[in-house]
Amino acid sequence: MTYRPPHISRLALDIPGAPEAELHLTPKTTADIGAVLAYADEKGLVWGGGTHSGYGAPPPPGIVMSMERLDQVERWEPDDLTIVTQAGARVEDVERRLNERNQSLALVERPGAATIGGVVSAGVSGLRRARVYGTRERVLEVVMMTGDGRTIRSGGRVVKNVTGYDLHRLAVGAFGSLGVVISVCLKLWPTPPGKRTVLVDDFEQASLIVRPLAVLDVNGQMTVYLQGTEDEVAAQAERLDGRATVGLDWPADPAGKWRWSLRVPPAMTAEGVSRLPDGWDYVAVHRVGEVRAASETSDGAEDLRSWAESVGGNLVVTQGDPSIFDPWGTLPPALELQRRLIA
Repeated sequence: MTYRPPHISRLALDIPGAPEAELHLTPKTTADIGAVLAYADEKGLVWGGGTHSGYGAPPPPGIVMSMERLDQVERWEPDDLTIVTQAGARVEDVERRLNERNQSLALVERPGAATIGGVVSAGVSGLRRARVYGTRERVLEVVMMTGDGRTIRSGGRVVKNVTGYDLHRLAVGAFGSLGVVISVCLKLWPTPPGKRTVLVDDFEQASLIVRPLAVLDVNGQMTVYLQGTEDEVAAQAERLDGRATVGLDWPADPAGKWRWSLRVPPAMTAEGVSRLPDGWDYVAVHRVGEVRAASETSDGAEDLRSWAESVGGNLVVTQGDPSIFDPWGTLPPALELQRRLIA
């Protein structure tokens, strides 16, 4: 039996939904995280809500470290539109609290069990990012712990901050390779009272609105999302002349054995949809250049990836079998620089 120090054994706790591992650990303090990192090997996995765990098809872990006990809101400044939370705070819980002051994280629209640290680490942005920007642009500060136990802080807790390097933005989408995210400061987004979801016939009709909250194509149904004052969104909905409902009815990501994220230049979103293999369900985010898709097989994916890369994009597997289809595609030119940063 492998010897485990007492300070590690006391952190052992079953983590529902997490992959099987030799040991599940749930630190409660920064010092606990340091102890786990000192004990863990390279097969350790940091676990948030597990909602983005399919990216890159990671190998089976030896240790899973859950951030669920580090879930506090450390500081909320409603007048400054900023919030500092621990990494394990669930997006849904924080959004519920922010709603009291008509504010939002503006991260992911249907978060489920997703945590703020997990969203930042996976680099996932919401469907509204053409209007409210992506997660990388909303992160003001990140506190991380590196593999050798150093706690580093990058950024600042003010919206207009030009001091130092933007190292905190490198943490967005790094999947923990630069360090374990401990806390995050985010810019908030005010949420006006007027909200409409409008079904229209085509993208040309959707283009009647200059700055919609989002324009989505869900399996052939074009949908425009509006937000502002009640009078403003009512007038915009009337101009669209579509079927409007009060509120924002966001679609779920497509579900299937395989899940995909097709990334292309925004102007090529419609062409990306037209090139999807038959039978793929999808949500296309116009004005952004992402098509989220799902299928039961990987048939046709190689041709789709070849086209995407030829126009400066990519096809990423967010859930699938890496022995059948490579999760990431052609390696980027800056790969060696990325490796040096991680090292």
